[in-house]
Amino acid sequence: MTNQITNTVLMVRPAAFRMNEETAVNNYFQEDLQIKNDEINKKAQQEFDAFVVQLKEVGVEVIVVNDRAELDTPDSIFPNNWVSFHEDGTAVIYPMFAENRRRERRMEIFEELENRGFKIEEVLDYTQAEEEEVYLEGTGSMILDRVNQKAYCALSPRADEDLFIEFCEDMEYTPVIFGAFQNVDGKRKPIYHTNVMMCVADEFAVICLDSIDDPKEKKNVVKHLKEDNKEIIKITEAQMHQFAGNMLQVKGKNERKYLVMSSTAYNSLNPDQVERIEKHCEILNSNITTIETCGGGSTRCMMAEVFLPKQ
Repeated sequence: MTNQITNTVLMVRPAAFRMNEETAVNNYFQEDLQIKNDEINKKAQQEFDAFVVQLKEVGVEVIVVNDRAELDTPDSIFPNNWVSFHEDGTAVIYPMFAENRRRERRMEIFEELENRGFKIEEVLDYTQAEEEEVYLEGTGSMILDRVNQKAYCALSPRADEDLFIEFCEDMEYTPVIFGAFQNVDGKRKPIYHTNVMMCVADEFAVICLDSIDDPKEKKNVVKHLKEDNKEIIKITEAQMHQFAGNMLQVKGKNERKYLVMSSTAYNSLNPDQVERIEKHCEILNSNITTIETCGGGSTRCMMAEVFLPKQ
């Protein structure tokens, strides 16, 4: 039985968090804060710790690994971009656009998981694609519907079509490909990661359909979601900019389900959207303003789901 949601997530506590100048070139969600990097990192750590406490309080198993300051990896707090863990025991390692993000890939994290009783049977490694400047940034670039074996991908400089199709062939997913755009200085530019405009939960999907400019592609995405009986909860582009697409559904104690999002995202939702989500599960929101502002990513990016079998 394949599961869409898990009760175990891997999270990396930051040691050198700041605005990453290497990713800012195509992540239009990042903004500079006029405070020192040390102060930014300290605030990010406080937000991270409070978020972990919230997850644990509802019964989510959180495996926290500390970042290593000497690696100088400002975005290590977003591990879902370099690795994904699957029910058949596969761990997948992905090629990253920014050079300083490639140092986030640490094999001792796999040892940590194995020490906790998880089984990694096979490692699928796509990182050689970096030599051709081809990228696919994990469950940032792709939204996986694990039950229906579909993968949704908005193409961008960080999501290569051919590599995405190769992943889908290797992992036996049906690819659903489209373009998603946002307004930047009066131009429509590709959204850097699919997971800022879309979230697929067990019975519903939160999606910014307005960002899919091509009517045929939009229709195709809707068709796939409806085919799989997902209730479609639409968000606006303005809400997407408040990270309302960057959400993840997890399981807590007694199989209770939660849709995890930031306070920024939650505060952007209207009562109808909240009501429609709460029909399916509870909402858990956390204040991670510093992380969102400098990192250009939100709660979903901070959690790498662990679906691995136990030994």
